[in-house]
Amino acid sequence: MPVKLPCSIAAYFDAGRDGDPDAAAAAFTETGLVKDEGKLHQGREAIRDWMAEAAQRYGYTAEPFLVTAEQGRIQVSAHVTGRFPGSPIDLRFLFLLAADRIAELEITA
Repeated sequence: MPVKLPCSIAAYFDAGRDGDPDAAAAAFTETGLVKDEGKLHQGREAIRDWMAEAAQRYGYTAEPFLVTAEQGRIQVSAHVTGRFPGSPIDLRFLFLLAADRIAELEITA
């Protein structure tokens, strides 16, 4: 059974599934921030480049299966498969929203 996600978070996961880094970046605020693999990516252009590189490098899919909220953040647990060591793995995507956009995303194991 699919989980119910806020619109911008659903757009982020849909864009990843569709291989559309432009749509993924559009889900973020202009100054959005992504923390992944010990690196920071800030701004829509940097986020688009990060998504494009990750899709090409890992060929991954992420299927959300759990959503929780705490301390003003939304945590999405997703089953991620792709061309990377340890695949498949369940990762946590921690989102901070600003209005109807993603202001911050941190991805952790």
